[in-house]
Amino acid sequence: MFFVTPAYAEEAPAGTAETGAATGTDTHAAPAAGEVHTETGVPAEHHGGGVFPPFDSTTYASQLLWLAITFVVFFVLMQKVIAPRIGNILEQRHNRISQDLDEASRLKAEADADVAAYEAELAAARAKSNAIGTAARDAAKLKAEADRKAVEAGLAEKLKAAEGRIADIKAKAFADVGTIAEETAVAVVEQLIGTSAKADVAAAVADIKKGA
Repeated sequence: MFFVTPAYAEEAPAGTAETGAATGTDTHAAPAAGEVHTETGVPAEHHGGGVFPPFDSTTYASQLLWLAITFVVFFVLMQKVIAPRIGNILEQRHNRISQDLDEASRLKAEADADVAAYEAELAAARAKSNAIGTAARDAAKLKAEADRKAVEAGLAEKLKAAEGRIADIKAKAFADVGTIAEETAVAVVEQLIGTSAKADVAAAVADIKKGA
């Protein structure tokens, strides 16, 4: 390994140089102007104060080469690896979204069909209930009419029977009235004249009934 001897080594006293020679150690003199260091290949005058490598004009060609290589590698990587993966992810998401939309459309169609079937069943139930109600009202009207006619017929029969009884009672009453009148007249005549005139009274009552 090589070391650069500081500049102040040139001003070392002669005694020191002699001492070094006596002890067997080698002393290095300061490099001359323009001398190149063997370990770096850089001129000594640029050591410790070089230009920033990206701004070094002597490396522009290599920098452009590596930039082109890096760009090509990145482009190939992007085209062959990254872009297909992103495309696959986007396609999967697109397919999943399409499937979800199709499923939503199917469920909506099923819901609409169920609602339509429910409405149809509800309309049929309402129509059936209306028909049942109408039939029940008609049956009730018919039954009421039949009951009314039956009651009227019964009342007519009862009235006819009552009229018959009334006629019988009236006839009987008239018959009783004639007998009562006859008996009363006989009693009155007997009280007035003292003799019985039952035959004459009966004939007079009979004449009155005939005239009535």
